[in-house]
Amino acid sequence: MELGSDAHPASYIVNGFIIVLIVANALAFAAETVDELAVRYGAWFRAFNVFSVMVFTIEYALRVWSAVEIPVLSRMPPWRARAVFASRPIMIIDLLAFAPWYLTWLFPADLRFLRLLRVLRLFRLVRFSPALQTLLGVCKEESGALLGSLLLMLILLLFASTGIYFLERHAQPDAFGSIPAASWWALATLTTVGYGDVVPVTAMGKVLGGVVMLLGVGMFALPVAIIATGFSKESVRHQFVATWSMVARIPMFADMSRGELADITKVLDTRSYEPGVPIVRAGDVGEKMYILASGEARLLLGKDRTVTLKDGDSFGEMALLEHRRHEHDVIAITHCRLYVLDNRALARLSRRHPGMLERIRLAATAQKSADQTPV
Repeated sequence: MELGSDAHPASYIVNGFIIVLIVANALAFAAETVDELAVRYGAWFRAFNVFSVMVFTIEYALRVWSAVEIPVLSRMPPWRARAVFASRPIMIIDLLAFAPWYLTWLFPADLRFLRLLRVLRLFRLVRFSPALQTLLGVCKEESGALLGSLLLMLILLLFASTGIYFLERHAQPDAFGSIPAASWWALATLTTVGYGDVVPVTAMGKVLGGVVMLLGVGMFALPVAIIATGFSKESVRHQFVATWSMVARIPMFADMSRGELADITKVLDTRSYEPGVPIVRAGDVGEKMYILASGEARLLLGKDRTVTLKDGDSFGEMALLEHRRHEHDVIAITHCRLYVLDNRALARLSRRHPGMLERIRLAATAQKSADQTPV
C-alpha cells in the first residue's frame, strides 16, 4: 500500500485503480448537478458513490492496519503505531474522502452540506502525484518569500485604496465613500481583472488607476515567479518523491527515530537511471552517497568480479565520509531509482543529529565487510 509503483507490480495496479476511481468520482459529482442527468442516472450515481466509499474505506483500513510493518513504527505498540500513522495529513485527507457518507447514515439531521466534502477526494491525488507533492514542497520551502510578497501586495492594496478614496470620494461617494469600499476597485485593478463595475472618473483618479495597473502586473507576477523557480529547481533535483515511510524501509535508516527520518527525507535528492547507464565512475569525487530505492545495479570490482546491488543497498558513503574519490564503477542493470545524499545535506543533518555520521559509517562498514569493496 505504501511502496512506489516501481517497487512492486501490485502497487502499480492498486495506485492506477485508485487514481481512476478518484477522477471518476469528480466527474460523477459534477454530472449529478445537471438536472437531466441526475433524473435519468440518479440511481447509477448513488450506486457508484456507495461503491467508491466501500473501496476508499477498505483501502484506508488496509493502510492503517499495515502501518505496523513500517520499521520506524514497528517499535511502538500496534495501537499507537496505527494512531500515529492515521494522524498524518495525507491520511486525514483519505478519511475525509469517505467519512461524510457514514455521517449521513449515523445522524438523522439534514447533513446534505457534507456532500460538498466529496470534492476533497480530488486532494487524494496528491498521494499519487510526484508533481503535486513537489509543488506542495516548494510552497512550504518558499513560504517565507511567498509571505513577503503577500505582505507587499497587501501594502500596495492599502495604498491604492487610500489614494483612490481621496481622489474619487466626492465624485463617486457610493463607490469610493470609504477605504474598505474603495478596496474592491483596488483589488480588481491590481489583479488586472478590471470588472468595470467601479471606475474612476476624475483625471487624477484615472492616472492613479493606470499606475496601479502597472504595479499590479509586476506585483502579482512575483509569487508566480517564486513558485515557478522553486518548482523548476525541485523538478531537476527530484525525479521521484521520497516519503518517510519509503525511506524507513532502507536498512541504513530503519532504526532511526521519526524525527531523524523526517529530516533525512527533506534533504534527500532522488535520481532515476536507465539500464546500462553509469551511476558512479571510478575517480569521481566522492561528494554523494547513493541508496537503491528500487532496481538493481552492478558494482564493478575488476578482473571480471562484480557485486549485484539491490533494493536497500548503498554505495559511495565511505568515499563521502572519507573525502576521497570513488574506487569502482557502478552501472544500472535495470531501471533504478536512487536516493542521493550529498555532502552539504549530510553536514546539515550531522549538525541536527550529532550521531548521524557514525551511524551511517557503521551501517556502511557492516554492508561492505563481506566483500571488502569500498566505493
